Amino acid sequence: MEHVEKPAVKLIAIALLLGGVGYALALLGFKPLHATMIGVLVFLVTLWTNEGLPVGVVSLLPIILFPALGLLETGATTTNYSNPIIYLFLGGFLLAIATEKTGLHKVIAKKILTVFPTTPRGVIFSLAITSGLLSSILSNTTTALLLIPIATFLSSHKILQVRFILAIAYGASIGGIITPVGTPPNMLLLGFMENHGMEMIPFVKWMMLVTPVAFVMVIFASFFLSYGLHNVGHIQEIEEEHKITHAQKRLLWMLISLIVLLFVNSPIKPYYDGLGLDERIILLSYGLIMFLPKIGVLKWEDSKKIPFDIMFLFGAGFAIAAAFSKTGLAGEIANKLMLVADFSPWLILLIVAALVTFTTEITSNTALISIMLPIIFSLSQAVGADTQLLMMAATICASYAFMLPIATPPNAIAMSTGMVSVAFMAKIGFVLNVVGILLIVFAAEFYWKFFL
Repeated sequence: MEHVEKPAVKLIAIALLLGGVGYALALLGFKPLHATMIGVLVFLVTLWTNEGLPVGVVSLLPIILFPALGLLETGATTTNYSNPIIYLFLGGFLLAIATEKTGLHKVIAKKILTVFPTTPRGVIFSLAITSGLLSSILSNTTTALLLIPIATFLSSHKILQVRFILAIAYGASIGGIITPVGTPPNMLLLGFMENHGMEMIPFVKWMMLVTPVAFVMVIFASFFLSYGLHNVGHIQEIEEEHKITHAQKRLLWMLISLIVLLFVNSPIKPYYDGLGLDERIILLSYGLIMFLPKIGVLKWEDSKKIPFDIMFLFGAGFAIAAAFSKTGLAGEIANKLMLVADFSPWLILLIVAALVTFTTEITSNTALISIMLPIIFSLSQAVGADTQLLMMAATICASYAFMLPIATPPNAIAMSTGMVSVAFMAKIGFVLNVVGILLIVFAAEFYWKFFL
């Protein structure tokens, strides 16, 4: 038993050490309270990164640490763990569990796989697009886990397997931005906006803003991954799909009705005000409908699959953002970043996009965006920049990090197959990072700014 516990003890010790170093270094330029916040943050991010403790346990530590260290009162900390946005994601999780239980994701995947030619480039396109589409309704983690076995089945050639695995991983990250429930940073942005009295971005409007970005990005990533693979390896034949089951049909109609309702509910200013329904209630309602006899497909035992650790992670992200604002650390860091105040708006946008993209390569994108949102909010207020635009760009960039396994869950899942090397992922990912930054800045400057 000792040989299992030792590494965890070492990882926790490393987190404590780095937290202490972070505190000591922060004292050189910040007040003691701010230095304490920075030290705690380094400690939490290190534990999230090195997995010295389970994600859910680390995510609950702010409830103890923030009040104990005078950063945020207990009530003000715990309220973040019941943020209404979390219940929107709960509804999404229940729909994802239903999709997995019925096997509907396999039907969708195989249908799309048959649309493209059975060449290396055709398969890469089909895998990336399938992964992207599924990731918009399932979590990007779930999507990657479900599809990667398909990638390894389609070819026994190592080069093709690596490219297919990366197509799924990158497609999941790219497609995760399409809907607010696709990836955790999206949810953190909406929660932050609500907490600061900003107008929420409706579901359909969100999709309208980011779908073109995801489309261009998945096309580029597919072309880039398939470069030089004309005559490499052999593609396995795809089995004929069996007839769709009654449970799959019911779920498919439920998902279609959900999409229709979300579209009808979304306002189109100034022509249409929408239905005025709360999207969080809509998603949670559809999730709970999955338990209704004759309509849904779930039993209460299926609820054990809900990733509560991820929900606690959301709460921790909201708590960190609240502590940054309450202690004044966000404003202090923003003041130190005022050297960009005289830069043009597009250059500030480019700096923020690049900073978030490359920083999230070495830490959790969820943790990073929870730290960055209050800083970007304060910075934009100070320099007179478009707050929503900067925060939206930063949030999307947090999901568009393709170089290292730790950057996003799909990257880590791809690496866990043992077929993808860090060096190869970094080489391919660097190009995609740069393209992603430029694409997001271009979209923000010439498209988003007219709708946000």
